[in-house]
Amino acid sequence: MRIAVILGSTRPGRRSEGVAQWVVNVANARTDASFDLIDLKEVNLPLLDEPVPAIFGEYAHAHTREWASLIAPYDGFVFVAPEYNHSFSAVLKNALDYLYAEWNDKAAGFVSLGGHGGLRAVEQLRLVLAELKVATVRTQVAFGRGDLQREPQQQHEELNAMLDELVAWRPRCGRCERSPPNGAASSRCRPWRPASRRSPGRTRIPSRRSRPCRRPSATGSAAP
Repeated sequence: MRIAVILGSTRPGRRSEGVAQWVVNVANARTDASFDLIDLKEVNLPLLDEPVPAIFGEYAHAHTREWASLIAPYDGFVFVAPEYNHSFSAVLKNALDYLYAEWNDKAAGFVSLGGHGGLRAVEQLRLVLAELKVATVRTQVAFGRGDLQREPQQQHEELNAMLDELVAWRPRCGRCERSPPNGAASSRCRPWRPASRRSPGRTRIPSRRSRPCRRPSATGSAAP
C-alpha cells in the first residue's frame, strides 16, 4: 500500500514542513505501507486553469496531467493541514480541485496544526474530500501552538493509531478494471458495489399516504 503525505502549506517559515517530515519519519518505521512526502510548494500548481471540470477528466494542461500522474498511484493520503481563518489553506484546496478520478475510492487521515490544534481546518477538509469520494478515518493528530515546542509523545501515539485505521482501508484490487477518462491518469481498480440498494424479496411498506384511511362510523367511533 502506498500513502502520500501531502504538505498543504507554502508559506515562508512554515512550521508544517517540520511536522510533515516528522510524520514521514514515524510512518516509514512501519512495515505495512510505504510513505512519500508530496510538498505542494515543490509541485507549484498555478491557480486552477482547466476549462473543463475535473469530474470529466479532460485535462488540457501538462501541469494537470503531471499532477494526476503523481496522485493516481497512491492508495491513501495523510494531509498535513495548518488552519487559516477557520479553514484549511487555499493552496491545498486548489490542488484538490484540479483532479477528481485520481482521488476517488481512496482513504485519508489528517495531521493538523494551529489555533485549537487546527481542528476546524480538518472539519472543512472532510467535507471537501467527501465530495471527491475520499473516505476519512476518525482519528486525527492535532498540534496546538504550544505542542510544537516539546516532544510530541501524545501525537506519536495518535499518529500510529490514525495510520492503523488508514492502512485498514487497504484497496481490494482485482475485481475489475476501469478505463480512465480521456486525458486522466490510469486507475488500477474500483471497489465492488452491489448492483442494487434494495435487498431481493424485500417487501415495500406502503407510505402513510397510500394506506386506506379509517372513516368514522355513524356512532362516532372509528370503524373496525
